[in-house]
Amino acid sequence: MRTETDFLGPVALPDDCLYGAQTARAKDNFALDYKKTNPQLLRAMILVKKAAAQSFAEMEKDNPAQRDAYTAIDQACDRLLQDSSEDMFPVDALQGGAGTSTNMNVNEVLANAALRILGQDAGRYDIIHPLDHVNRYQSTNDAYPTALRIAAILLLRELSAECAALQESLQKKENQFDHIKKLGRTELMDAIPVTLGSEFGAYAQAIARDRWRLYKVEERLRQVNIGGAAVGLHQSADKETHRLKHHYSHLVIEKLRELTGIGLAAAEYPMDITQNNDVFVEASGLLKALSVNLTKIAGDLRLMNSGPHGGLMEIRLAPMQEGSTVMPGKVNPVIPEMVIQCAIKAQANDYSITIAATRGEFELNAFLPLIADAILESLTLLKNACRIFRTKCVDTLHANEAQCKAHLDASYAFAATYTPTLGYDAVSRIVHQHKDDATQIKAALKKEHEGATGRHRRV
Repeated sequence: MRTETDFLGPVALPDDCLYGAQTARAKDNFALDYKKTNPQLLRAMILVKKAAAQSFAEMEKDNPAQRDAYTAIDQACDRLLQDSSEDMFPVDALQGGAGTSTNMNVNEVLANAALRILGQDAGRYDIIHPLDHVNRYQSTNDAYPTALRIAAILLLRELSAECAALQESLQKKENQFDHIKKLGRTELMDAIPVTLGSEFGAYAQAIARDRWRLYKVEERLRQVNIGGAAVGLHQSADKETHRLKHHYSHLVIEKLRELTGIGLAAAEYPMDITQNNDVFVEASGLLKALSVNLTKIAGDLRLMNSGPHGGLMEIRLAPMQEGSTVMPGKVNPVIPEMVIQCAIKAQANDYSITIAATRGEFELNAFLPLIADAILESLTLLKNACRIFRTKCVDTLHANEAQCKAHLDASYAFAATYTPTLGYDAVSRIVHQHKDDATQIKAALKKEHEGATGRHRRV
C-alpha cells in the first residue's frame, strides 16, 4: 500500500493503483452506483491532456527534465487511448464540483502512468505532478467543457452519418413502393388515397432535416475555452507567465485540431463559454427533434404492421424474435418499440439538460456533469437506434400490396375527389344515403357526376 496526503489528510491506496487521493475521495463521496463517467468524455479529456503535454514539451524544449516529463505524459495518453481499464476511472458520472473529480481522476492516472514509463513508482509527484504538470495552465472549468465539446462533436458526426444512411434507406423504400396505392389516414380515420412510397418519402424528408440541423450545430460547439482557466480569463501573477499562458492557449488548440480532426477555434469571449451552456441546450433540442421524428416513423411502421389478421397489415416487418411466452407464433414489432423508447429517453434527457443549464451561477455552472452525461447518452442512444432501425427494420420490411388495395377498395375516402364537381353537401348526402357501402357510394357518385357534367355540356 502507498499513502497519499492532501489537506484533508492521508489516503491509503494500493501500490499498483493509478489514481490518487482525490479520485479515491470522489469515489467514496459520489457512490451512487448509477454509472461511471462517460467513456467518450474520458477519451476526449485524455486528448485535451495530450495536446497540453505536447504543447509544454515544445515550450520546454530548452529544459530537458521538464521536456522529458511532458513527453512521458504524452506517451501515457497514447497508452490510455489504446487500452484503459474501467478500474482506472471509478468516479460516478453525477458528481459535485462541475467535473473537478473527473478532471483530477484523469490528471492522477496520467501522472502515475507517466511515472511508470519513466521507471518510477506511483505517487512520486515530485517528478510528475497531477496538477503542476498534467493540469498545468488548466482548470476543470476549461478542460472539462472543451473535452465535452470534442466528445459531443465526434458523436454528432457519427449520428449525422447514421441519419444519412437512414434517410437513404427510406428513400429506397419510397422508390420501391411508389406504385402501391393505399388509403391515407388522418386522425386514424380514412382519408384520400396516397401511395405507400409517398409516405416513406415524407419520412425521408423529416430525417433529412434532422441531418442538416445536426450538421449546423457543430459550428457553435467548435468554439472552446481551453486556456481561459478558472473563469475564462488568462490570469497570471507576472507578465512572463501571462505571455506563456497566451502562447499555450493558441498552441494547445492547434494541437487539439490535429489530434481530433475538428476545426476547433478559440472562443471570442472565453468567459462566455465557461459560464453558459446554452449550446448544449440547442444541440439537445435538435436531438429531441430527431427523437420526435423517429417516434413518428417507428409508430407508423408499428401500426402499418399490426395484425396479422386483426390489424392493418399493410407492411410486414421482418420477424426478429418470438413475441410471447403465452401465445405461440406471436411476433412483436420489437425494433420500432426499442427505437421509441430510445427517443423517449432522449426527450427526458433534454429536460434534464435544460434544467441543469439554467442552474449556472455567475462564472460557472456546477451542474455540467449532468449535462455531459445526458447529452452524450442521447447522442449514443440515437446513433445506435438509427443504425438498428435501418438495418433491422426499414431495410428488411416488405409491402403487403394486396392488403393496401383491400383497404383502399373498402373505403369511400375517394368521395372527396367528387367535391369540386358536385359540391361538399351533395357528396356528403350520397355517402350517408348509402350507409358507408363503398360500392354503392362509388356508383351513385359516378352517376351524379355524369349527370352534372352532362348538364354542364348542354348549358
